[in-house]
Amino acid sequence: MPHPLPDVDDLEAAETEAPEGLVDALEGCREADATFAAVFRQALRRRGLPLERVRDHLRAQQISVSLATLSHWQRGRSQPEKAQSLRAVDALEPLLDLPTGALRSLLGPHRPRGGARPPDPAAARGVFGEDSDVEQALGDAFAHFNVGLRALTIQETVCLDEHRAIRETSVTTVVQAVRDGVDHLGVVHFLDSPKAGTAALDVPGRPAPRMRFLEELGCVAADIPLGRRLARTETAVIAYTLRAEGEVSWQHERRVTVPLRAYLLHVRFDPRAVPTQCWGYRRERIGADPSHRHRSALDDFHTTHLMPTRCVPGVYGIEWRWPD
Repeated sequence: MPHPLPDVDDLEAAETEAPEGLVDALEGCREADATFAAVFRQALRRRGLPLERVRDHLRAQQISVSLATLSHWQRGRSQPEKAQSLRAVDALEPLLDLPTGALRSLLGPHRPRGGARPPDPAAARGVFGEDSDVEQALGDAFAHFNVGLRALTIQETVCLDEHRAIRETSVTTVVQAVRDGVDHLGVVHFLDSPKAGTAALDVPGRPAPRMRFLEELGCVAADIPLGRRLARTETAVIAYTLRAEGEVSWQHERRVTVPLRAYLLHVRFDPRAVPTQCWGYRRERIGADPSHRHRSALDDFHTTHLMPTRCVPGVYGIEWRWPD
């Protein structure tokens, strides 16, 4: 699974040394959520300040920040980086009754323009939704899940058996390190009515990875070694196959939380169980109606595929209809 969270003792020591205003702002935040967004949001609640008041306060000091930007800051969708934004952060601290530098200290290093960027937990929640099945599976580690890696391309082949169930899913992904020292990829797969103990994950040429089966959520989580520690911007190719027994399937989809250079979904049906129709689709997020849905033809080998020309964050999938 993902890298362990910092020791609780270390976090407690940091809080003990923090100025009183910052400790108050951290109250109600989980240890893993002591981020700029979480502290900013909690401080706003503690002071009872709507974003309109914050914007007007900044305007009075000749600092122009839009309501949308302030909303993105508190939701973690973006963080202050430009000179004007950093001036706003400095002006916000006294307004929120925070000590000087309290918010600035949570911004971390300036993110590079271009190149590899770490995944954003807030962006993932935008696709998965709040308190998603993935977040339930990972718990507090969700915010740290694969933070050292960014997916560049993903190709997956889904094979169904004669019982109309997904028998195996083979995935090949290219990832790029966004920091030094990354040595594993975490994966979470949700299965169609899985049977306990039947799931197995095979990584060719590598030892069997650590795997955990969460029966209550119907998913498996695994930690796949990359084979060496990557330096920042280095890439790695990971291929693996997940096999599991299940019940009848009607679709397969992939949740994409960062823009990909390429995504290919290839579905292969058993000749003894061929659907009557297939559709490819994209949804903005889990639970949303498909925004792009189109017929996906079956070839003579009983396969169909989806390969979007531009793979932006969202949910991509293929669904099919079985004969009566």
